[in-house]
Amino acid sequence: MPEVVGNMLIAQSGGPTCAINASVAGAVEEAGRHPDLIGEIYGGRNGILGILNEDLIDLQEEKRSAIEGLRYTPAATLGTCRYKIHFITDEQLAQAKDDKEREKLLKRRVQAASDMDQLFEVFQAHNIRYFFYAGGNDSQDTSLKIHEEAVKRGWDMRVIGIPKTIDNDLPHTDHCPGYGSVIKYNATTVMEVGIDVGSMATDDGSVCIIEVMGRSAGWIAAGTALAKRGNPANPPHIILFPEIQYDLAHFLNKVREAVAAYKYCVIVVGEGIKNKEGKEIGADETKRDAFGHAVLAGAAWKLKELIEAALQTKTRTVLLGYAQRAAAHCASLTDVTEAAACGEAAVRAAVSGQSGYMVKLIRESSAPYKWSTALHDLREVANVEHFVPREWISEDGFMTNEQFLEYASPLIAGEVRAPMENGLPKYVVLEGLPVEKKLAPRA
Repeated sequence: MPEVVGNMLIAQSGGPTCAINASVAGAVEEAGRHPDLIGEIYGGRNGILGILNEDLIDLQEEKRSAIEGLRYTPAATLGTCRYKIHFITDEQLAQAKDDKEREKLLKRRVQAASDMDQLFEVFQAHNIRYFFYAGGNDSQDTSLKIHEEAVKRGWDMRVIGIPKTIDNDLPHTDHCPGYGSVIKYNATTVMEVGIDVGSMATDDGSVCIIEVMGRSAGWIAAGTALAKRGNPANPPHIILFPEIQYDLAHFLNKVREAVAAYKYCVIVVGEGIKNKEGKEIGADETKRDAFGHAVLAGAAWKLKELIEAALQTKTRTVLLGYAQRAAAHCASLTDVTEAAACGEAAVRAAVSGQSGYMVKLIRESSAPYKWSTALHDLREVANVEHFVPREWISEDGFMTNEQFLEYASPLIAGEVRAPMENGLPKYVVLEGLPVEKKLAPRA
């Protein structure tokens, strides 16, 4: 594709990580190296939702130290959202079970068309020719749809997706920025909680259940196996993966065995674990998130009730929640370095004429660990989930094996040191100077 001159817009979407801001830093810094092609550098407030509202900030007005500081600052500095543009195909309409569902789908189709019109009005009003969206599965789908719409409308714009998700479930990339840091923190937490619980273990035994994020993929739960450090006696003693359907009676026997052997048992449970019928144990089907997923919360509590009733064993739960994705004080330097490199690679790809791709990480070797970046067609990425391979999980389904440990170990290497102030990290907050709006307020 020929060179294009214009402005750049970058935004973030979905759940934050403690590495996603590093991707913004890398992209902004790389954009500054191409002043002949990229003029203004804007950030979209709260992802696609902010862009729809023409809520942009001028990233060139930020201090250089603030942009650099994004490499050690957690959360989504530009703000994020879970807004999804629902593109409804004729096939989906034809599969509607009744007139009510068909009417709902038609409304979504109309809204999607309106959203796209609004987006491109914003792009054109601000001469956006380079667009970067950092996010997971649904975010990559949005990037793909914007790329396709730009082609359809004849708007010369480069669109590149930047991978981000602690869930590590994007396909075609060795791993996702954000993942190395979350498993570094979670494995550390399992070690520390395990030492605490073990120190109080008595002949009566005790159980601690630690619930982690990841939805239907068990990558985060699997990462806590690093805490064992090669010793079977170290926690976690049991890991429950969403990829496997568990016979709960078999699970209870494993808990009994661990308590008998060590006087305590630390269990890590992925939030999307399923029983032998394939039903998510912690799913609340009465509640849905913005993408239509059942809200997951409570798998640990369900297991606690089960264990206490069957084993009469003191059982406690730990829900790591937002802490696991915001723990910049325990971030992986490898992870943050790769996240920044993905932002840089996205800009380099765009200015070279590429569009409709996601940056991916390629592992060249594990020992020593070597990696590089490349591009992958968004059509093969959007809305596709990548799960923990069955061959990386023990035969009984309750632990990882050496293949997974070889994969995960390099991803947690190195520490990120934020400057300190009065004993606490001094994280960056952008000034966020608004870009003057040029359009009438959105209806």
